[in-house]
Amino acid sequence: MNKEFNPSKTNFHRSLKFQKLESLLSKSKISVDINGLHGSSLSLLIIDLFYKTNKSIMFLCDDESEAMYIYSDLIDHTHKKECLYFPSSYNKLKSHSINKDNALQREKVCESIEGDNNRIYVSFANGIAEKVSKQNSNNENTIEIKCEEEYYFSEINEKLFKIDYQKCDFVQSPGDFALRGRILDVFTFSNENPIRIQFDDNNVESIREFDVNTQFSIKELKEIKIKPSPTSSIIVKDDCLLNLFNKETLIITKSLNTIKDMIDNCHKFDSSNYIKLNEFNNIITNKDYLINVYETHSDADINFDKIPQPSFNKNFDLLNKNLLKYFSDGFKINIYFNSVEQSLRFDQIIAKFENKYEYKKIIKPLYRGFIDKDEKKLRYTDHEIFNRFHSFKLQKRFSKSKKVKIAEINELNIGDYVTHIDHGIGIFKGLSKIDVNGKNQEVIRLDYGERDTLYLSIHLFHKISKFNGKDGAKPRIYKLGSGAWEKLKSKAKSKVKKLAFDLIKAYAKRKLTHGYVYKPDSSLQLELEASFLYVETKDQLKASNDVKNDMHSPHPMDRLICGDVGFGKTEIAIRAAFKAVDNGKQVVILVPTTILAFQHYRTLSKRFKDFPVSFNYLNRFKSTKERNKIVDDLKNGRLDIIVGTHLVMNDKITYKNLGLLIVDEEQKFGVNIKEKIRSLKENIDVLTLTATPIPRTLQYSLMSARDLSIINTPPPNRVPISSEVIRFENTIISDAIQYELQRGGQIFFVHNRVNNIEEFGNWLRALVPNASIKIGHGKMEGKKLEKIMLEFINNEFDILLSTTIIESGLDVPNANTIFINNAHNFGLSDLHQMRGRVGRSNKNAFCYFITPPISSLTNDAKKRINTISQYTDLGSGFNISMRDLEIRGAGDILGGEQSGFMNDIGFETYHKILNEAVEELKQKEFKSLFKNELKSLTTNKIETIIDTDFEILFPTNYIQSSSERLNLYKKLSELKNKDELEIFREQLYDRFGSPPKETEDLIESVRLKWIGSVLNFRKITLKNNKMLCYFPDQSENKFFNSKKFISILQLINTIDGCKMKEKNIANKKSLYAIFENINTISEALENLNRLQLIDN
Repeated sequence: MNKEFNPSKTNFHRSLKFQKLESLLSKSKISVDINGLHGSSLSLLIIDLFYKTNKSIMFLCDDESEAMYIYSDLIDHTHKKECLYFPSSYNKLKSHSINKDNALQREKVCESIEGDNNRIYVSFANGIAEKVSKQNSNNENTIEIKCEEEYYFSEINEKLFKIDYQKCDFVQSPGDFALRGRILDVFTFSNENPIRIQFDDNNVESIREFDVNTQFSIKELKEIKIKPSPTSSIIVKDDCLLNLFNKETLIITKSLNTIKDMIDNCHKFDSSNYIKLNEFNNIITNKDYLINVYETHSDADINFDKIPQPSFNKNFDLLNKNLLKYFSDGFKINIYFNSVEQSLRFDQIIAKFENKYEYKKIIKPLYRGFIDKDEKKLRYTDHEIFNRFHSFKLQKRFSKSKKVKIAEINELNIGDYVTHIDHGIGIFKGLSKIDVNGKNQEVIRLDYGERDTLYLSIHLFHKISKFNGKDGAKPRIYKLGSGAWEKLKSKAKSKVKKLAFDLIKAYAKRKLTHGYVYKPDSSLQLELEASFLYVETKDQLKASNDVKNDMHSPHPMDRLICGDVGFGKTEIAIRAAFKAVDNGKQVVILVPTTILAFQHYRTLSKRFKDFPVSFNYLNRFKSTKERNKIVDDLKNGRLDIIVGTHLVMNDKITYKNLGLLIVDEEQKFGVNIKEKIRSLKENIDVLTLTATPIPRTLQYSLMSARDLSIINTPPPNRVPISSEVIRFENTIISDAIQYELQRGGQIFFVHNRVNNIEEFGNWLRALVPNASIKIGHGKMEGKKLEKIMLEFINNEFDILLSTTIIESGLDVPNANTIFINNAHNFGLSDLHQMRGRVGRSNKNAFCYFITPPISSLTNDAKKRINTISQYTDLGSGFNISMRDLEIRGAGDILGGEQSGFMNDIGFETYHKILNEAVEELKQKEFKSLFKNELKSLTTNKIETIIDTDFEILFPTNYIQSSSERLNLYKKLSELKNKDELEIFREQLYDRFGSPPKETEDLIESVRLKWIGSVLNFRKITLKNNKMLCYFPDQSENKFFNSKKFISILQLINTIDGCKMKEKNIANKKSLYAIFENINTISEALENLNRLQLIDN
């Protein structure tokens, strides 16, 4: 395919050296050696070669990170579709576990090579060394399906099993397929989205891509090819990717000798999956167009002579002089920025100088800057100027969304405890069929105490929720109608209302108190923020702005920053602390452990290195002399920031001008410290950080009583931690350690038994004699422990063998492997926190949970291990596996007594009661405080119960999976309006085909319920060809005196076969309207619509 060259990409093609290279490549067969390509000049050269030579390019280097940085440059400066990355199938060499994301990407690359379009391909030694199948042999086992053609369902089913696809209820990842009626869903290894094929008998009616998260179709297709799974034994992998390219393809290698060494190592490790070195050599030798890139090469055919961007170490005087010099010499200045915000910070800093030069801002990332003497142009990057970390772009991963996963964890299974808001806690027994006047009805069965059973209408699904108590606590189950549940709920309500009152009262008091108003950001503040090593996430920026807005307001700040481990809470605290110091205030950073105090001190040392801020830390390891000096410095204002444990809250310590208290993990402190924090909140600004998840359901309630900022977004380029459950086997542990050591990394090894940790250390030293190992635990002498931690942070030894003291606070980006011995003995929260010690850089991180055989574990331990190993996506601990931690977190924030109520009545019931209490207080006692807030949607509608003998359900021949029927009943009960109902109907059709009459009636019954609610009917009964519509209890005088009731009565008198009646129910008079000859849901709707006063 011919491409029109776009000269705006780069200007390399104008140089004589490029033209020489282009001339050499015009020969029929050529191998060229080049050097002098520093910074990102190699990336830009590849782009120009691609557009000028009209060839596909395969770029190959030795290192995976280098390959990803080059790939990022290419997709940032070309059309993304023109570049493809070719990974290894495995996360690391000595692993037999295939990464499905990578397998999908490899297949995509192999397919694209067969196409007509030229592309740039990027890979590294391990990726190219791994064998691929010859495309013709792959095609022999490919299933092709086209629209409007006939196929036998049974044959497709057999073929899918043959090529190693797994049958399931609903597809979630490549290699899954599902059959539902005349619909086949399949997730292939050559499509980013799964495919839905709808049949009419054996004829293919339609082929559609659909979203794996919503299961909803997104695009029509004409045909689909289903290629075998990479793990299928039917696939013969005996070829190298390079052999798939045509003769015209340009191969570019960087560090060829190292590539060859690594390919040789791969083959020695696993000869069946990796090519031989001589095979690679033969392929490279026989390629028609080859460019070898070297760092230095005295005999190179061309030396491009690019110069790396100088290091300025955030010295802007030095930068200014450098730019002025080159500008005076006639150079053009281009500066690449990752964001507009960063470019504005740069402008503000440079504006301090009387510069006499111009620079062009390019809002586009670049890996490394360089000086181009041929072109007379500087190409500098902001991240190198500010010493910021630059992340490469990860290839797109398929994934289920967090929402889907949350749904999974809350999914009801038979035997689960559930809470019914009216009847209390019971045991869920699944869906049951009952006979109502000879018609099938599907209901939810709940078992209670003393063998009581409740059959619940599917229309009342919203009244039940999965019981969630702290750390898997089992609830008490009462007999139905005993009154015990109402008594318990009433007690909880009164306590919750008092809690809500106290929370909002404290909030109101703070809003009426005048505090210090901080000045706008100074140039020093901007400089500090620009020097942050990483690119801020949107959530981080929002949280930081929230804090600044609080500090600029006339009221004391009390803000809670909530975010998962490693999501960047500390940086927000640092910026707030600097702002306070910049305004002449002192700052206290209160932490729960000595290790965390030391870690924060280290972080401050790095961040404030070039800024006029004095700081220190205080813990039990400091000598009396050191403590006295710190206390004196705080009193006299010589110390701006103090980091410390509870010691910093000592009454003997006085501060000259304390303005900000930052509390890390407040819930970990005792009652006395919490009381001191509470008293300080009335007069100074307080910022609290927590990695304990605040359940989303509580966030709304708390936001009425405390300012919250939630950080849900992981830092860019963080790779999910590869988690594996392993046995205590020497070979497995040794291989994993050696792999980390070979890539220059460090290792955490958690062994939580102080009594034999030394003996364990001796075993570990014998296992990996080439590794330097040190031991750390809480019972060591303080100074010694601190020294060991500092040495590990400074990369002075390889393996830290420790107890759980590393659980929170220790941040070692170079440590990317962690072993947790006897992982089954830890809680989910502990496992999640410890796993969070790794994966803090752009390297693949590994967590190994060492357990006895899974079969020997208790059910609870199995569940914990399965959960923590399955959910590895960033933030997943925050949303799923930390469900027990959420409840703990809610209890920590709201108080221990409240935590007790959550265990008694279930978390969902508790938060519902709390929301109602907060809403009531806002509209009554604290109405003036919240007068400007949008009022919650309140309505006079009541809930209508539908009781019918019509068959309204999802038949099993329409939806076979009982869990999915249950899920759909739940969704149906949660719909709020006509639009949502219509979308639900469309999704049903899309996923399961045309709904049968029973399902159509079920959907329409929801509309009937809504209309009944508008008309204030508390119950609608559809039985024996009659519809009875019951009004509220007659004690509801407001309704019966309303215009609405009078209008309904008048309309009823105009309808044939409709009359009013009254009867006694439980010694109370009940008024109802009776409609005769109602045989269908449609007829019921038609009659109610005639009564409807408000359009629904």
